[in-house]
Amino acid sequence: MQNIIIDQPYEFVPPCRGLFWPMLLKPLLPVYLRRTHGVEEVELIGVERLQKSIKAGHGVMITPNHCRPPDPMVLAHLGYAVGAPFHTMASWHLFKQSAVQTWLLRRAGAFSVYREGMDREALKCAVQILVEAKRPLVLFPEGVISRTNDHVNHLMDGTVFIARNAAKQRAADGGTGKVVIHPTAIRYFFEGNLEEALICALEKIEHRLSWRPQSSLSLTERIVKVGEALLMLKEMEYFGGPKTGDLRARLTALIDHLLDPLEIEWLKGKRNDNVVTRVKNLRAAMLPELVAGSVDEAERARRWRQLADIYLAQQLFFYPPGYFSPQPTPERLLETVERFEEDLTDQAPLHHPLRAVIEVGEAIEVSPIRERGVETDPIMARIRSELEAMLVGLASRRRIGVKPGEVLER
Repeated sequence: MQNIIIDQPYEFVPPCRGLFWPMLLKPLLPVYLRRTHGVEEVELIGVERLQKSIKAGHGVMITPNHCRPPDPMVLAHLGYAVGAPFHTMASWHLFKQSAVQTWLLRRAGAFSVYREGMDREALKCAVQILVEAKRPLVLFPEGVISRTNDHVNHLMDGTVFIARNAAKQRAADGGTGKVVIHPTAIRYFFEGNLEEALICALEKIEHRLSWRPQSSLSLTERIVKVGEALLMLKEMEYFGGPKTGDLRARLTALIDHLLDPLEIEWLKGKRNDNVVTRVKNLRAAMLPELVAGSVDEAERARRWRQLADIYLAQQLFFYPPGYFSPQPTPERLLETVERFEEDLTDQAPLHHPLRAVIEVGEAIEVSPIRERGVETDPIMARIRSELEAMLVGLASRRRIGVKPGEVLER
């Protein structure tokens, strides 16, 4: 389990508001993205849509999909392009990795949010940024990194809650500025030697499984075989033996086997929510006493085992059935192997070169008044619809016969 759960009292980390540090860090951004995340190039589409909203004085929220760790840094290119570096809401655990990282995050405009509970300070800060309308706010509505670039997961309703509260405040102040949301799609393209990158990674995983290299199989067959083996190992651990049948049903059964008893213990009953929401609710119920240090060592160890099971359930959820049908793209193959590596070692692998393409969608005006009597907020539905449509469109921007690093006219 990665170090994403911090058993310490939460303290809100505010952003630095000035532009001095973002502009000073600007020359370092391409170098950081290339060396740390393998992102060699960033292409921007629809910049004029965002510029129009900023020029009009609107409070601007940007809601991207969240498929890779470098997403916030990739989006910084968009902020620099419109002359308004972004503020970004980021999980608190990112501020607890090192003092240097915390220093950099704050000066880049990031502020913390506590995902395991109600964080009024983070909500207040986000609303204030939108009301002041000096810099756009980035909020990832998926809430977690998915590593599935072509698949938009469940979107958190807190996105519109923040925007709507800001719209209420702006309306109460009597100004003419609005609050708008720009759905923004990020699509990555792998432009290196896919076979070379994946075979090296797959051989390491196969060695870990005590297999000979499965070199007689195609890349797709090899990835599917490894995935089947890893799922069977977890089924043997938790069920006593491997299951058969449809992959979706097997994943659902294992996720429910992990979460159902914990929800009965901690939430007084099984829940039918999205898996990410179920995980968030369980963590919120289990962590307070751990943070307070009011449990003995045996109970502390038991809860950490439960938290590890919760983490596994969420990781399983991010292997969407059918992701290889009808024909997997190079990125889908790469993402799946990266997730294997990450789940086996807790280390985010580096495969490069990557090219990121960002498309800014049309502005969605946020009304201060929520529409009643609807199951899904219309704005959230529109954000999802536009993200999905843009990602489908961006898939066609794959380069054919272009060497990595070659400059294209845009």
